[in-house]
Amino acid sequence: MKAIDTLKGIVSDLTSLLIGVVGLGVVAGIVFGGNVAFFNDVLDGLLGVVSVLGENGLVGLLVAAILIGLLNK
Repeated sequence: MKAIDTLKGIVSDLTSLLIGVVGLGVVAGIVFGGNVAFFNDVLDGLLGVVSVLGENGLVGLLVAAILIGLLNK
C-alpha cells in the first residue's frame, strides 16, 4: 500500500507541475503573442480543446465538468 500512496503522490505532483506549465504557456502566449514557438503551441492546443468541447454540445459539457472535477481534487 505504501508503494501505491507514493505513486499517487508522484502523479499528483506531476499533474500540478504540468498545470502550472500550461498556465505559464497561456500567459506567455497572450503577453508575447505568436512569436514564442512553444508557448504559441500551448495556446493553440488549449483553444483546440475548448473548440472541440464546444462543438460537441452536451457531451462536451459533461467531459469539461469531469475534467474540472478531476483537476480540483
